[in-house]
Amino acid sequence: MLRFIINNLYIFMTVAFAVSSQLIIKWQMSSVNLDSHITVLDKFIFAFSMLFKPYIILSLILTLLSGLSWMIAMTKFEISYAYPFTTLGFVLILFFSNILFHEPLTWQKIVGVVLIITGLIISSKG
Repeated sequence: MLRFIINNLYIFMTVAFAVSSQLIIKWQMSSVNLDSHITVLDKFIFAFSMLFKPYIILSLILTLLSGLSWMIAMTKFEISYAYPFTTLGFVLILFFSNILFHEPLTWQKIVGVVLIITGLIISSKG
């Protein structure tokens, strides 16, 4: 039982690292206002320049750690068991985006979260 719990931690670390990475990117990009009249090339140049910001580098490291955790999880579980747990990322992003960025938490989003969690519970039993 302890081994099962430890192995599941790799799945949850995958989700936690990915969610953390996305929240950091959103936080860093929240203050950016790209004019709609700038060219696509200018947008790519701007995005490339952001790669050297410390928090963006941290988010990339977290994304890498998410991938490494997933690779380890794939040695422990069938993908059909593990992959549905990645939907927890949607749930966490929804709630953290509301708390951190004051994004709206509508009833439709809450119903969606309930459906995601219900689906996760059902699929994890199979």
